[in-house]
Amino acid sequence: MSWVKIWVHLVFSTKYKKPFLNSLELRKKVFFHIHENAREKGIWLDSVNGHKEHLHCLVSLGREQTISKIAQLIKGESSFWINKNNLISQKFSWQDDYWAVSVSESHAVAVRKYIDNQESHHRTKSFNEEVDEFMQKYGWSYISENNK
Repeated sequence: MSWVKIWVHLVFSTKYKKPFLNSLELRKKVFFHIHENAREKGIWLDSVNGHKEHLHCLVSLGREQTISKIAQLIKGESSFWINKNNLISQKFSWQDDYWAVSVSESHAVAVRKYIDNQESHHRTKSFNEEVDEFMQKYGWSYISENNK
């Protein structure tokens, strides 16, 4: 039997970073659904949380799972579910891009805490500031119209 424990911090935003998830009640409903759907699909989603225009996931990859497949399953099903249930007045979709970084076992608790505290975190820091910090911290230089 193979044993795999690869932690990944996965972040993605709504299309054009629109604040579709603008109420705490809506976010809780969406994040709960994402967590339940991930469990049904065999995705070990340890933590999920976010704010008006993005979400963070702490995922432990299974031995046959890839980051892109996990992101596709979470994003595709959740946007379908949000639209099917008319949870917002406009057509909802996630941005195609995502950010993913590996997390060591020794840092998983800190990442989990960071994800769980998104509400208070974003009282003082915008998502754009957060993205800029991620870009700098991890040495990414990707620039697009959607990230301005």
